[in-house]
Amino acid sequence: MPYAVYVLGFMIFSQTTSEFMVAGMMHSLSAEFGVSVAAIGYLVSAYAAGMIVGGPMLTVGLLRMPRKHAFLALALVFVVGQTLGALAPNYEVMLVARIITGISSSACFGVSLSICFNLVAPESRGRAASIVLGGLMVATALGLPAAMMFDQYFGWRASFWAVVFLVIFSGVLGQLVIPASPKPKSIRIRSELEAFRNRHLWFAYATSMLIIGATFAAFSYFAPILTGLVGFSSKTIPFLLAIYGAATVIGNIVTGRLSDRYTMSVLTIGLITLTIALVLFGLFSDIAVIAMMAVILIGLVGVPMNPAMSTRITRVAGTGTLVTTVHGSVISLGVVVGSVIGGLTIDAGYGLISPLWVGSIMAVIGLFSLLPFLRRNSISQSTSE
Repeated sequence: MPYAVYVLGFMIFSQTTSEFMVAGMMHSLSAEFGVSVAAIGYLVSAYAAGMIVGGPMLTVGLLRMPRKHAFLALALVFVVGQTLGALAPNYEVMLVARIITGISSSACFGVSLSICFNLVAPESRGRAASIVLGGLMVATALGLPAAMMFDQYFGWRASFWAVVFLVIFSGVLGQLVIPASPKPKSIRIRSELEAFRNRHLWFAYATSMLIIGATFAAFSYFAPILTGLVGFSSKTIPFLLAIYGAATVIGNIVTGRLSDRYTMSVLTIGLITLTIALVLFGLFSDIAVIAMMAVILIGLVGVPMNPAMSTRITRVAGTGTLVTTVHGSVISLGVVVGSVIGGLTIDAGYGLISPLWVGSIMAVIGLFSLLPFLRRNSISQSTSE
């Protein structure tokens, strides 16, 4: 596997750490800007909203630019946004910073996968993509807890500056090891848009959105839930989230091995397990052992369903850059929907436990979104027999 593939994964790790770390420093940011915990949860949503809107638009604008140049330019834009966040004097500036970093991160995600696919042989693309996507999992296992420790010992701004350094370092490595890429041939936007006429692509997008929405309805509020409901001290939260992150890494390894052959089985079993974990967490949030078992289960089957989700998309609509980028935007939409609805239920007075029930409902709807495909598959098998 080319070293450049790992560098691409390192960039995804660096940027995704920025996306997730706000969830681990809600109380610090809430005290700094004088807003509610739910309002800080919306900063996670703002980042994801930037990914939803900016990713596809920026991808279209960068289609004619050499991939390596686009990668480096997007890294620079991300650094500007992250620096603005580190210096933010108020909530409004932080909100703008999160949108800028979200927009650049989404496009960088798509460009990184495009570079990755061109660096390896077709039969190795799945493995290479899993390495790049692995940066997202490692961000939850290492990046988020590290950012929280920086927050506790050096202040939240130090966490933001640490990400600035990581992204710059990733960009320098990318400049050194990513091969120069020629200017892409003329690409007709109409041909890229043809794939979106496939209704099964939209069912696949819906499943992905609901899986991530269910996961992030809970994950966005893990820190206050684990302290306010379960009873853990704030000092233990980085360690507990590191356990969750380790579970996502393990889950990614397992689903990465199984997704090519058992795509729909991974999604079905994963959604059933996710639903059970969220319901158990909601029912027994006052029992620490059960709560942590639920957190680990959510880590094993939530975000790690990404390889199966991506495999399903490529089988339905191919590997077009725009299809892949829009899938990333759909995943970000799940982050927005889950975290926003979770925050709204808290603000509405339903308590910190309410995001867990929001996640449970979204996971059940996600199971129903699989039915059209499973029904079509069952009919095709009956016809062949």
